[in-house]
Amino acid sequence: MFREGFLMARVFNFGAGPAALPLPVLEKARAEMLDFGGSGMSIMEMSHRSKTFNAVIKAAESGVRKLLNVPAEYEVLFLQGGASLQFAMVPLNLLGAGQSADYVHTGAWAEKAIKEAKLVGSVNLAWDGKSDKYMRIPAASELKLAPNAAYVHITSNETIGGVQYKAFPQTQAPLVADMSSDILSHAFDVKQFGLLYAGAQKNLGPSGVVLVLIHKDLAERAPANLNTMLKYKTHLAEPSLYNTPNTWGIYLIKLVTEWVESLGGLAKLQALNEEKAGLLYKTLDSSAYWKPCAHKDSRSNMNVTWRLGNEALEEKFAKEATKAGLDGLKGHRSVGGLRASIYNAVPKEAVEALVSFMGEFEKKNG
Repeated sequence: MFREGFLMARVFNFGAGPAALPLPVLEKARAEMLDFGGSGMSIMEMSHRSKTFNAVIKAAESGVRKLLNVPAEYEVLFLQGGASLQFAMVPLNLLGAGQSADYVHTGAWAEKAIKEAKLVGSVNLAWDGKSDKYMRIPAASELKLAPNAAYVHITSNETIGGVQYKAFPQTQAPLVADMSSDILSHAFDVKQFGLLYAGAQKNLGPSGVVLVLIHKDLAERAPANLNTMLKYKTHLAEPSLYNTPNTWGIYLIKLVTEWVESLGGLAKLQALNEEKAGLLYKTLDSSAYWKPCAHKDSRSNMNVTWRLGNEALEEKFAKEATKAGLDGLKGHRSVGGLRASIYNAVPKEAVEALVSFMGEFEKKNG
């Protein structure tokens, strides 16, 4: 179904998001752009309630369920507003009057989720990584979880700091996760979570779609007076079709799940992601010239962050890398430094090219 091979000069894209999409997916989408399935129109032009699109969204759901082994008691939703809207929807639906929710503060995205939850109700900060500059993930024993928490919220991977959970905490309250930057990159047990959400624009598809997996029982918590569009129950009743969804984005998620299957499934993709990250971290650890940011036991396989001796040198590295066809390596504007986002669609060849460039850069500037 998918074929490999570059049809034009393309850079290696290390951007943090919207991020690289698999080239075979882009090629197939291009081929079907004007006429999808013999309909005589683009998928973007047809009714979201048509039989043709219904088959597409069902296939996207099926692909997600198969790859992540999603149990039947969980619903798969394709919503809008990204993770930023989920920061609000989660407490609006799950945090009842007089209740408190536990939040684990591991970085910039966790902070945004905490800010939104505090507008809804009481938040217990179960752990705050500020003293370590948000460069590590807490051990389970460090979490100060409240005995009657409505839920526990974590951010599975922080794109800015480059830290990632290697094992998820066991909690009595339902575990909720923002998995925007490492969903579909490795295997995990969905049953450990009550709800998880992920913006599609890093590993799943294009921007404009957010994947939500929610246990059906949790959806019943929503207050009766909560606005219709903000209730998970609304979107469960008319699966992702209460309002007009991002039809193009859902179509691309379908193609991405098919691409992952064509590689051999999630286990093969996880092994490839670990190989790519290992190659880059080996280079960063090979010389004092490179200064990795995240603690070793918390290093992300998706977002690799490091510093050089000074900001001028980092600026030079980013500019020269861009000229060499290695795009998106400048660190987030809030922290500076350098960052390589090596999501699912970033090929091993891209990391090999980056490592080669790093070797030459050190020789010239070390």
